Amino acid sequence: MANTTKQGAPWTKEEVRALRTFFRNNSNTFVAVKLDRTSKSVERKASKLGLTKTKKYLRSLGRAV
Repeated sequence: MANTTKQGAPWTKEEVRALRTFFRNNSNTFVAVKLDRTSKSVERKASKLGLTKTKKYLRSLGRAV
């Protein structure tokens, strides 16, 4: 599980850029670890930014698209 050392800290431009890069094709847990954020924080920020997972990634999880 990701560290919570940045709990409540504002997102930097670099973190938002990395989120946009990693989010679509990786698990929320993977992104959280990379950014030293919680999975819930990643989910919330991605939602606010309107980010979604790719169809290819969702299919790889066995989810119907």
